[in-house]
Amino acid sequence: MKSLTAPENSAQGTADGTRTHAQKDVLGGTLLVGATLLGLTWANSPWAQSYETLWHIPLSISFGDLVLERSLLHWINDGLMAMFFFVAGLEIKREFLVGELSSIREASLPVLCAIGGMLVPALCYVGTVTTMGGTEQAAAGWGIPMATDIAFALGLFAIVSRRAPPALRIFLLSLAIVDDLGAVLVIALFYTSDLSILSLYVGIGFLVALIAANMAGFRHSIIYGVLGIGGLWVAFLISGVHPTVAGVLAAFAIPARPHLDRQEFVRRGAHLLTTFHQAGQVEDSPLANPTQADAARKLELASDLAQTPLQRLEHALWPWTMLVIMPLFALSNAGVPIHVDTLKALSGAVPLGILAGLMIGKPFGIAAAAWLAVRSGLSPLPKGVSFSHVHAIAWLSGIGFTMSLFIANIAFGTSDHLANAKVAVLLGSTCCAFLGSLLLRRAAAASTT
Repeated sequence: MKSLTAPENSAQGTADGTRTHAQKDVLGGTLLVGATLLGLTWANSPWAQSYETLWHIPLSISFGDLVLERSLLHWINDGLMAMFFFVAGLEIKREFLVGELSSIREASLPVLCAIGGMLVPALCYVGTVTTMGGTEQAAAGWGIPMATDIAFALGLFAIVSRRAPPALRIFLLSLAIVDDLGAVLVIALFYTSDLSILSLYVGIGFLVALIAANMAGFRHSIIYGVLGIGGLWVAFLISGVHPTVAGVLAAFAIPARPHLDRQEFVRRGAHLLTTFHQAGQVEDSPLANPTQADAARKLELASDLAQTPLQRLEHALWPWTMLVIMPLFALSNAGVPIHVDTLKALSGAVPLGILAGLMIGKPFGIAAAAWLAVRSGLSPLPKGVSFSHVHAIAWLSGIGFTMSLFIANIAFGTSDHLANAKVAVLLGSTCCAFLGSLLLRRAAAASTT
């Protein structure tokens, strides 16, 4: 969106915005690392049993005769992560409407890179597992190395890339957003259990109701919360379709147009400010008089109406998803007991397939797609970005971490493969983080000489 500030202030505004994004990225990434280390330490400490006991506490929610009972771990993975995917869906919709993905030419590079970064890791995984004679159950983990942890990757990028061109962060963000969309499609199409057709139809009915509410001009968040959480999410949870899919579908139905357009907001705001100013104030009174208080309330309401529900929800839910939900997910899922047998198991088909996907497939798939897109003329490199930068981003995108852990939980459930897959995800993500950071620093240093 174009800035409304004066030209002399636009550069400062951009710099302030970049610093704000960087600070948020660093905070989110730091909390993820801290939660992961805490989970690993806890699961390998003398109090390891309390770790397992905590996450398997049963919790239930009842709606009349309908009772939903899941462990605390399942509520986090199926419930809170649906909220994360809802916010991701809002971000995807915003980017396609007014962001870096709104132009076909600008979006083509991150989209093609994301596709390469999903297909090649999956092929590497399948090839490795097949070569090693892995079972059909082991082959089900092909989606694990496809994912990129957007919060971790952006957090690490903010820490090590102070001299990188601003367009590079946008490229990483756009690539990760498309990657998230791909992960949702993979979960919906390939990691869905036995379907309850009736519940699925009920969920589709609530989705239609969400779309109808949008088209009818309803803008209150409560309406979408009731239809999205109380209807669509519950129906998908019961149907067998993973409930995180409901989060993204609900996000796409959230209105992206405000109730008040820009001109009406300016007109109404100017009138209310004039009213507030002309109402005067009782001398020595710290309180506004009734006319001023009424004008202030109406101005606050007008400000809300001038924002789209999409923007309001994304702004309100971002701190909860990045600062609470994702660290909580990392804490509850990263706690893998590590012993001699666990390390020996890294030579198995599943761990080697994940490592091949994250450390070979992901970097090669993204870098190759970028090279082909630029050389063929389909898309230019972003301003100030070199192939060295893209190579570094390709490695950072191999940080599967929470997203890979999430898909591993869906793919393997309670099977013996799950613990080994988690260790491989943590090891592969750590290696990609280290190499990506090193390459990013080197690319930044080369661009300034």
